[in-house]
Amino acid sequence: MNYAKIKNFDIANGPGVRVSLFVSGCTHHCKNCFNPETWDFKYGEPFDQSVEEQILTMLSPSYISGLTLLGGEPFEPANQKALLPFVRRVRLNFPEKNIWCFSGYNFETDMLTGKLGDADTTLDLLSLIDYLVDGEFVEALKDPSLRFKGSSNQRIIDVKRSLAEDDLILWEEDTPQTKKQ
Repeated sequence: MNYAKIKNFDIANGPGVRVSLFVSGCTHHCKNCFNPETWDFKYGEPFDQSVEEQILTMLSPSYISGLTLLGGEPFEPANQKALLPFVRRVRLNFPEKNIWCFSGYNFETDMLTGKLGDADTTLDLLSLIDYLVDGEFVEALKDPSLRFKGSSNQRIIDVKRSLAEDDLILWEEDTPQTKKQ
């Protein structure tokens, strides 16, 4: 897997101060995507052990709220294989920090059904994520007033609760409380 960039001290892609990893490779090709260069799986630099160590170091300060995965598409099957062991390391080293992920795939119809390659890998990766912004960016539904979303069709899902309760639980935008849809 390649990555496009790493943002330290990111405040735009989840609550608090975060470290954000922009992976390369996306097959959605959303119209007016804000990162079209990341569609190419070969764009950027290799995501290797030294990059993992760099991100773990960036996550160390207590004021860093967590990690955000976006891109590109973290849930492309090729990217899942590289991200799963890394996200496990993040969870092991920083259990108090939260993990957000942005994906153009749909939680129920794509991720939970095994349509994205190896179903076990997808579910394992999902189980390590706290909040998922799902759904493709849709230009006609673009709304700059939305917090952490580009278009109104996208949802912020409380993944841990949704998996535990076998029901879709959404994150409320103004507080970290959740609600049922």
